[in-house]
Amino acid sequence: MASMSSPPKGLMAVCRRVVNNIVAVVAVPLAAAALVAVARFGPEELAGRLRVARPVHLFLAAFLPAAAVTVYLMLRPRAVYLVDYACFRTASNCRVPFSTFLEHAKQLPVLNERSIRFMTKLLERSGLGEETCLPPAHHYIPTYKYCTIDAARGEVDLVVFSALDDLFAKTGISPDAIDILVVNCSLFCPTPSFVDMIINRYKLRSDVRSMHLSGMGCSAGLISVGLARNLLQVAPKGTHALVVSTETITPNYYVGSERAMLLPNCLFRIGGAAALLSNSPAKARFRLKHVVRTLTGAQDSAYTCVFQEEDDKGNVGINLSKDLMTIAGNALKANITAIGPLVLPASEQLLFALSFIARKVLSGKFKPYIPDFRTAFEHFCIHAGGRAVIDELQRSLNLSDEQVEASRMALHRFGNTSSSSLWYELAYIEAKGRMRKGDRVWMIGFGSGFKCNSAAWECIEPAANAEGPWATSIHRYPVDIPDVLKH
Repeated sequence: MASMSSPPKGLMAVCRRVVNNIVAVVAVPLAAAALVAVARFGPEELAGRLRVARPVHLFLAAFLPAAAVTVYLMLRPRAVYLVDYACFRTASNCRVPFSTFLEHAKQLPVLNERSIRFMTKLLERSGLGEETCLPPAHHYIPTYKYCTIDAARGEVDLVVFSALDDLFAKTGISPDAIDILVVNCSLFCPTPSFVDMIINRYKLRSDVRSMHLSGMGCSAGLISVGLARNLLQVAPKGTHALVVSTETITPNYYVGSERAMLLPNCLFRIGGAAALLSNSPAKARFRLKHVVRTLTGAQDSAYTCVFQEEDDKGNVGINLSKDLMTIAGNALKANITAIGPLVLPASEQLLFALSFIARKVLSGKFKPYIPDFRTAFEHFCIHAGGRAVIDELQRSLNLSDEQVEASRMALHRFGNTSSSSLWYELAYIEAKGRMRKGDRVWMIGFGSGFKCNSAAWECIEPAANAEGPWATSIHRYPVDIPDVLKH
């Protein structure tokens, strides 16, 4: 027998179905009642009622519904579509196994044995695999001497142009058809800029609207998508927007012994992605449903929220500060509150509202209800910024291991590729053949600030050939990732 606090699953399913289809539940009986009432009148009586009706009544009966539909269509936001996307395919000659990475680190005079132990522990618990890649400059010893501006530009040429070449080849779109160009790279903003380099390389039109977003961290990819969406909604139909997301890490190799600053050296890897958006559904594979941006008041970088402990034997423990998880949690809650009403079925919104009211009435004694986003999305792409972030979101959103598999495998295979990681995860889902027409995808990005941005997509047409950056490795995934990787 089911307990009073736990209604039978069958009853809950019926209740959810009724609430989610409340419009139909109410409208169908009313329409049926109206038809029955009309049927009671004979043809002669109906004709008599129409003859005595005044012209103004007939005009209003026809005009008001037509006016309402016209106003709705005029005010409704224009749909934006994802034509296709491409990720930079890392080459095997850029691979940096842990042993190579640590050997290069040992050549830095500022790093002592304690710092090397700390970096070793970081790598062992990071969730990264042995196939992650670094740009060419990081393969020299000593690394910092080769991290020049010219080497950074070389990384841009390698990553950005490779992704764009793949994208143009996949879509068949000519560079002349690009009307809007949005590039995001947080830490490297050279002159000429990224947009100038792309415009000159592909001979884009002189009237292309171009923007470079910087300093927005790993969440900048979805900010760029949101900016492109806003521009496309006010542009003529058939406009194309090119979004490029990357992080040039060549000039940002930290040379020092401060442990919190060593974390990016251990986690960030080379990567980038390019996406083609349009306000026309022609050749589109996804429809952009929503983009939501939220920002907490905290200004701490996620990488300064790391603390370390060392026991009497010299073993270094790696922990994420509670401040980091609190900041990330607050940003996620704000984003959930904003996107929930847009994507959740009515039953989940009702439960959330009742939980909120109960907490207010009972002064917080009532446990908050976390909406089940699995009822709104089939696939989840969580920013692969680190193992702890993925773990926390899986726990908070009550996701299964398969639902966070794309994030964990992207982190393992490619490392933290910053703002482009979400596209590697989407590519993983498609390469596994799990995407179906009508499936919904939730992208969640975290970044400095502390920002939590998200985008909701609906699949129109799954990729015919979805291997992309996973072409040479998808057959080996998923892999088991131990809590501590020992060599």
